[in-house]
Amino acid sequence: MKRHQFKTSINAPREKVWQTLWSDETYPQWTAAFAEGSRTESDWKTGSKILFLDGKGQGMVSMITENTPNEVMSFRHLGFLKNGVEDLEEARKMGWSGAIENYTLKTVNGKTDLIVDQDITEDYEEYFLKSWPKALERLKALAEGKPLDELVHEGESSTANK
Repeated sequence: MKRHQFKTSINAPREKVWQTLWSDETYPQWTAAFAEGSRTESDWKTGSKILFLDGKGQGMVSMITENTPNEVMSFRHLGFLKNGVEDLEEARKMGWSGAIENYTLKTVNGKTDLIVDQDITEDYEEYFLKSWPKALERLKALAEGKPLDELVHEGESSTANK
């Protein structure tokens, strides 16, 4: 498993970016780059379980390891949710259990820099390297109040680094 970093600079305050990341209204819009109909189920408290679900109710079981509003959100991925049943053993077998996903927001020159650090297994590396820039582009547009149908696809708004 490798840790990858994805970054973007957003012309909006941290509070707006935070709200865009985690609100029930905007989360499905920017995460559509990963899976249409994406949503979460959680109380958003540190130490609580969070479910990351696709449009069919399948997805990941994780734990919130840190929630410092407008600054840091961190998750530890534990397993999968399949047909309404949590499966933590399969993630262990795949070498994916315990993977970390961190979101850090920093104010730089009046904009918000969003840095996402994610542990990715080799099996999913290509998928995430393609999907994260698209997701960050969507997030940036939403936070800046721009229509999603006017997105630029040259990759200028976000970068992926190993």
